[in-house]
Amino acid sequence: MARKPRPLLDLESHRAPLTAIVREVLAAPEPLAVYDLNRLVRRYPMPDGGLYKRSDLIAAFRAFAGQDGLPPYSDDALLRLQLKPVRTSSGVTPVTVLTKPFPCPGTCIFCPNDVRMPKSYLSDEPGAQRAEQNAFDPYLQTMSRLTQYAQIGHPTGKIEVIVLGGTWSFYPETYQIWFIARIFDALHDFGEGIDHSAGVRALLAEASQLHPARNTANVTLHGADLTQSYNQAVQAVYHDEMARSRVLAGTIGAGERARTVVDEFATWDELEAAHARNETAPCRCVGLVVETRPDHIDEAEVVRIRRLGCTKVQIGFQSLNDHVLRVNRRGHDVAATRRAVALLRRAGFKIHAHWMPNLYGSDPDADIADYQRMFNDPDFCPDELKVYPCSLIESAELMQIYQRGDWQPYTHDKLLHVLSACFMATPEYCRLTRVIRDIPGTDIVDGNKLTNFRQVVERHLAAQGLRSPDIRAREVRFNAVQSDDLTL
Repeated sequence: MARKPRPLLDLESHRAPLTAIVREVLAAPEPLAVYDLNRLVRRYPMPDGGLYKRSDLIAAFRAFAGQDGLPPYSDDALLRLQLKPVRTSSGVTPVTVLTKPFPCPGTCIFCPNDVRMPKSYLSDEPGAQRAEQNAFDPYLQTMSRLTQYAQIGHPTGKIEVIVLGGTWSFYPETYQIWFIARIFDALHDFGEGIDHSAGVRALLAEASQLHPARNTANVTLHGADLTQSYNQAVQAVYHDEMARSRVLAGTIGAGERARTVVDEFATWDELEAAHARNETAPCRCVGLVVETRPDHIDEAEVVRIRRLGCTKVQIGFQSLNDHVLRVNRRGHDVAATRRAVALLRRAGFKIHAHWMPNLYGSDPDADIADYQRMFNDPDFCPDELKVYPCSLIESAELMQIYQRGDWQPYTHDKLLHVLSACFMATPEYCRLTRVIRDIPGTDIVDGNKLTNFRQVVERHLAAQGLRSPDIRAREVRFNAVQSDDLTL
């Protein structure tokens, strides 16, 4: 369960200790390491014995800059106080939101089945927890994330919105339009210092589909009734909500009913107006991403995704081996992936692929060859890539195959060997955005539970004098460089 946030401080009441801490941080010759900053904060405890948070220091600097011995406000000074600077070190601020639980056309054996979540997500993943806390509402999720970023000192002028959850293309079109339009509403409100979250929450208190998911008698392991498929369970739990949404869409579209902001209905004209407004807004969307499956991409879908304003598509390759796709019941073949990439590329989208080693039916050598094929074949060559080794989750059908002894997760050394080879086979034009999915170790039955395995691989390569050639590994980020050292 998420911790209840502490009420905002009355900055004026805590002015003296807060400005004292900030003065020392900004006066230090180099940015303070986390340990040194924590030690400094402990020297100035709160009256009740608690400790000030980084967000308190940032709020104090914004409020009192140029006073009490503090320098005038500047973004450079704010960077000294920033929490988790890696989040925005690539030049944009990512805001990830999840769609609501909804049936999925896939029957992949490796997917977890948590009826409280969109397909393939687990309720205790960090991003999924944030989504559930906000009732999967796009406005609340976006506003909450932007507020968090501002509180910990990150810029909010250039936003990449990443829409995850199930198969985007399988959701009703009216839901898709509404979802994106409400994200833009949140961007615009935040940029103007407006927050309608309380009103949205009041409306959701009656309409939210989360109540049956939390209360259903069928919720067992990971929120799923294991006698049913995910789609059957979702249909059962959310039947009334889905029926209500269908009726509302019809009556609102026919002009028979006024709508509220949680009614999951918006028009193309409204969305296009939001796009136009955002072009000059203080909080701009510079990238919009959705995720879908290769077999749900055709010309009509490409046109719709483009009209929604998307610039990048996350698409599940998972494997480029037809046998592996078939035995994992992926529901499409390599030819479908090839067609989808061609259509998306012709329409100008960036391709952000998902690829999974250690799938049932594969092995380390086959995985390495599959990865190399992804970049040697010009029909694929994704711009960005998430590498998600298959994790064994108890609610996934793969569990039965594991129990029969027909599949095993790779050992630490095997996984290190495969990923090291993959890192070195990544071309310079590709960005490895994520390696290892952020699944809590308590959800993984067997196999790798290290979410920082990327760093394990990087250290392993560095010990041999090697480094991945991909974009992320070559970014300047926080390194000090001379302009003469930079080449194109």
